[in-house]
Amino acid sequence: MEIDQQLQQQQQLDTDPSPSHSDTNANAKQQPTSHDLVGGPFAVIESDPGVFTSLTRALGIHGLELVEMYDIEPWAVDHLKPHGLIFCFMWHKDTHRPTDFNDPAAERVWFANQLSDDACATHAILNVLLNCPHIDVGEEMRAFKRDTEGMSPVMRGLAVTNSPIIRPAHNSLARPSDIRASINNLTITTLNADKKRKAADKKKASQTESSSSKSKPPPAKRVKVGAKGKGKESTAKGTVGRPKRRRKPKDEDEDDNDDEQLEEEEGEQETEHEGEPEAEPPQQEETYHFIGYVPAYGKVWELDGLKSGPLEVGELPSSKADANSNDSSESSTEGWMDVVRPALRMKMEKYGGSGNDGSNIRFSLLAIVDDLYRKASDELEFLRRDRIALERRLAELDGEWEAKVDASLRAAAETAFTIANHESNKVYANDFASRRMTRDLEIMNMPMSSCIPSWEACIRDAMRAKVAVEDELAKADRAKVDHEKRTFDYEPFIREYVQSLHREGLLNALLDRDSDGKKKRGRKKAAAKG
Repeated sequence: MEIDQQLQQQQQLDTDPSPSHSDTNANAKQQPTSHDLVGGPFAVIESDPGVFTSLTRALGIHGLELVEMYDIEPWAVDHLKPHGLIFCFMWHKDTHRPTDFNDPAAERVWFANQLSDDACATHAILNVLLNCPHIDVGEEMRAFKRDTEGMSPVMRGLAVTNSPIIRPAHNSLARPSDIRASINNLTITTLNADKKRKAADKKKASQTESSSSKSKPPPAKRVKVGAKGKGKESTAKGTVGRPKRRRKPKDEDEDDNDDEQLEEEEGEQETEHEGEPEAEPPQQEETYHFIGYVPAYGKVWELDGLKSGPLEVGELPSSKADANSNDSSESSTEGWMDVVRPALRMKMEKYGGSGNDGSNIRFSLLAIVDDLYRKASDELEFLRRDRIALERRLAELDGEWEAKVDASLRAAAETAFTIANHESNKVYANDFASRRMTRDLEIMNMPMSSCIPSWEACIRDAMRAKVAVEDELAKADRAKVDHEKRTFDYEPFIREYVQSLHREGLLNALLDRDSDGKKKRGRKKAAAKG
């Protein structure tokens, strides 16, 4: 209610035409009238490479791709040259000593705490990529990093939660049902917090009442007729808890009766406590969590948004000058996979498979690498220009060179560089022009004996590069279809379909119910008799 009142007051200030607000709202009129003061929840997203790749592009970070790793050995990782890793596992409470995070080098690492549920995927990506200066993260993320440079990890996490760019990009990849579930969970959390607050207020009030009752004089007595007609005193009702019995001298019969009654009541209390089952600890809900690994400032860091800071994994095999520098250059990250590999093995053993044979794998590993489509497209474009330069050189040396090359390759050359829905003449690598110039100089001085083998090798390589580009295009199409299926809201259709069946009188028959909506039992009895 307070937030709604603040919004109404702000809207009144923005729309009030009185002269008293004309100066103060001169800049406010240029801003939108709707203010997202609290923000919404983050929905659950899948641990899928295509989803994470789409998330990086939704954040304005291009030229990267996330691929799933099935092994961490050098033969499976080194050729990809990953910039960072994202490890997904079944979360369990983990403890670390406070001294584990007291590293002066960690102050230079950009790190944000996770303050919103189900935002761990976005936090893992930001914590990794914002510590890679050789990666172009886009204008929006550069501005975000610049604005949060001097903040604490908690304030950075709050900035991530309230960002009008990051949260919509995250939720754009979630299922509509998951978005509704996140809003429902937020409502439940708010109601539970309100219940706890009311319970605490009630407990405090009862304690205050109890303390005040002790300071007051004893309550009035009232006479109660005993079993033998004698008066018996008893305390008045109204005290909190079970009042202690005050024993006074009585007749022997009354004493015996009271002792038996007390023993019976105490026995009943003991029986009640013995019969009650012990309260079982609440079962922990299975929750997946994402953490990042990145080389920066001469060390490899584990970045977990649920921990207080970056955790050092190990030092890079580089000089101390690189480790103490203020820049994390690309050359200083060489060999970082050898440093992080033992830590990954420990994580996999700790959060690994469940079951008797350990076949139920409860973790996954994603690597942040350069865009494979851009790499394959640049290679095909390089070979296409290579062919043009080689054919120009062959025409200068021998006008009948086509008769001297392989006929099958000459026929394949016509289609080796043509791909549907692929834009030619476009390059992505920054060093493409320099490499092309060096290669053109080599071809200009190439003799005839080397030109023909080079041309044939160029066509063979182009055929392989074409297949790689087509595979990447097909993968992009599949990712687009999966995204449409994932984010499409099927609930309105299903609701309308069920309502139509009900209106037509077909729903009860499908549910094996009679016209009144009750279950049919005749078939079961007939089947049992048969």
